[in-house]
Amino acid sequence: MAERRRAGTGSTAVARRDIARRAAASAAAGGALAGAVAVTVAVVFGPGPGLTGYVSEAGIPGSAYASTYRLGVLALAGALLLLAVALPPVMRIAPALLATSAVFTAVSGAVTCSAGCPLPPFERATVADLVHGGASIVATAAVVLAMAVLAGSEESGPAVRRLAVRAVTLVFPLCAAVGLAMLIVGRGALVGVLERLVLGLAVLWAVATATTLALSRFIPHPGAARQ
Repeated sequence: MAERRRAGTGSTAVARRDIARRAAASAAAGGALAGAVAVTVAVVFGPGPGLTGYVSEAGIPGSAYASTYRLGVLALAGALLLLAVALPPVMRIAPALLATSAVFTAVSGAVTCSAGCPLPPFERATVADLVHGGASIVATAAVVLAMAVLAGSEESGPAVRRLAVRAVTLVFPLCAAVGLAMLIVGRGALVGVLERLVLGLAVLWAVATATTLALSRFIPHPGAARQ
């Protein structure tokens, strides 16, 4: 009788944790969508230079849509943190990377760059520009690494793993192209388009992964290996 009670209590605890993770995943999907819409509105309707500039230029001081941009970035940061919580509990590295990305995404939104968001080696940057640019790069890199970890982990589940594999296949070459373009060409339409493709793909992956986790039930197994 006592063993049955303990088993029942354990099952109830697992069910509650599963519900909490699915709720976090649902909130992550909603937050990522809301954040992406807010940032898109700021970029499209703001005073930025269109495809020839950086997305972050929508948040520079004085822009009519600066607040919209910052709120959108903070919503994306919250979505990444919730996505980290929603991943299966046997995982460690991928949630840590997503949490890291959330922190640096929030820093990127809080510390705005100056007009044009200048970055070396072709432009003279301020301290705020360097902090903003560095935080943005770390945030993006952490998300991409989280995708790679999920793509190579059986514990992530077949659906989540498939999404990660597809995303990594597309985003790795794009990230490499962005890095080379920034070093060789500098600011321009090429970097602007590539940056938007990387960020758009990251958001789509986050929404799809969060939705998949929200609709699926995690069933723990004793032999699950920890990362």
